[in-house]
Amino acid sequence: MSHEQTTTGQQQQQQEQKKQKQEQKDLATRIPDPEVVPKAKRRQFTAKYKLRIVREADACTEPGQIGSLLRREGLYSSYLFKWRQQREDGQLQALSSRKRGRKPKDPSVEELAQLQRENERLRARLEQAEIIIDVQKKLSKLLGLTTDTTKSGENAS
Repeated sequence: MSHEQTTTGQQQQQQEQKKQKQEQKDLATRIPDPEVVPKAKRRQFTAKYKLRIVREADACTEPGQIGSLLRREGLYSSYLFKWRQQREDGQLQALSSRKRGRKPKDPSVEELAQLQRENERLRARLEQAEIIIDVQKKLSKLLGLTTDTTKSGENAS
């Protein structure tokens, strides 16, 4: 093989490689990327963590220490500002002892509601009984029946 043939063969190989790379690029532009980018989640900080960071920031005396603290923890200075305000307002201490979830029901409130329902039910029954007694009295007057309460009352004494 001569020198010319070698260089021509190399040139052909290079051209083929360029052609393959171009085909791969074209293919990549046509096919969407299957990788799913995770959705960012909102960060949540506990009251204990907030208090710890605020105390550490308050302990910083030299210039640049607060910045290094925030960089180390991956926080923004606005967080520190808000957390200091919350501490001054007493919100951080209130959050630290609070349990999450449903609040336990006060048994006296439940008992009061039950007694009120029972009271309403008994009032309705009393009203119904009074109506029945009134109807019986009117019916006995219409029929001319006398009540035996006066006679039995006289016999008893």
